[in-house]
Amino acid sequence: MSESCWAYPRPPRLEVATRRVRIHDPEGRLLVDVAPEEGRAWRVLETSHPPTYYVARDAVPADAIAPGDGRSWCEWKGQASYVDLLGADGQVLRPRAAWTYPRPTPGFEALTGALAFYPSGVRCLLDDEEVLAQEGDFYGGWISSEVTGPFKGAPGTMGW
Repeated sequence: MSESCWAYPRPPRLEVATRRVRIHDPEGRLLVDVAPEEGRAWRVLETSHPPTYYVARDAVPADAIAPGDGRSWCEWKGQASYVDLLGADGQVLRPRAAWTYPRPTPGFEALTGALAFYPSGVRCLLDDEEVLAQEGDFYGGWISSEVTGPFKGAPGTMGW
C-alpha cells in the first residue's frame, strides 16, 4: 500500500504505529524493539513530510540516552528538548540524536516523554525494512517504501 505525504493532514495527525519499530545505534546495539500490538510507538503524519516515529521512553535503555543541548519549537506539538545518544562506554556517541516533548500541546499528550530518533544518525527499521532519512536533518521523517513524496526538508523547500 502506498501513501502520499501530500494526503497527510495539516495540522498533523498522531496515530499508533502499525509496524514494528526497531532502532540500532551506530555501534550496532539494538536500542528499541517495539511491536505494533504494544501501542508504545506512534507516528505523526503532516502534509509534505514523511512520518516521524516516536517510541515510549521506557522502550529505550536508560543508560543509552542523556539530556542534550538545545530546544526547538513546533507550532503543533510545543517545545522540544534534545537527547544525546550514549555509546556502550557511556560517552556521547551522537549529540542530539533524538528529541522529546516533555509537555506536548493538547492532542499530542500520548507523546509526553516519547523519543523521536533522527534516522540519519541511527539505523531505523519498520518491520524488516530499513528506512531512509528525510533530507535536511531537521524534521526527522522516516522514508519507507510505503510513503511517496516529494518531501519537504531539502534545500529550497522551506517555503512549501
